[in-house]
Amino acid sequence: MNKIIGIILIVVGGFLIFKGATRKDSLAGGVAEVSSDVANKVDGGGRIPEHYYYIIGGVVVAAVGLGMAVRGGSKS
Repeated sequence: MNKIIGIILIVVGGFLIFKGATRKDSLAGGVAEVSSDVANKVDGGGRIPEHYYYIIGGVVVAAVGLGMAVRGGSKS
């Protein structure tokens, strides 16, 4: 059962990485990066564009899924 959940998490993580990468390359992603840079320079805050959250979240979810798929289920 853990292997199936791990494979599902790998697929979901890959989807999130893909979604974040396509958003980064889109017009909306470019506008988000420019507006974050401008706002950070104006007030010194630490804003991060939304597509980075997709990419980071996708990597984390895929890594957890890979760990579950490789480790497999426990036989108690």
